[in-house]
Amino acid sequence: AAGMAAPTMEERKACWGARDEFWQCLDSHGDDASKCEKLRRAFEARCPQQWVKHFDKRRDFLKYKKKLETEGYHPPEAAGKS
Repeated sequence: AAGMAAPTMEERKACWGARDEFWQCLDSHGDDASKCEKLRRAFEARCPQQWVKHFDKRRDFLKYKKKLETEGYHPPEAAGKS
């Protein structure tokens, strides 16, 4: 696929829809990806690969942020003990 064309609005909507369904599935199954394989495949099929990578990173970041907000920041024990 030389020179990936920018997705049309329809394609973007399909991609975001697939992503949202996949993420909702993960949320309701405590991030058990094996329960959401079908949705994961739809997500990968409907989104450009770069986007899939970006959204995966984004989800990790959002989960991390939420964890910080709910649990507070706990620096790793080993930090600063050189």
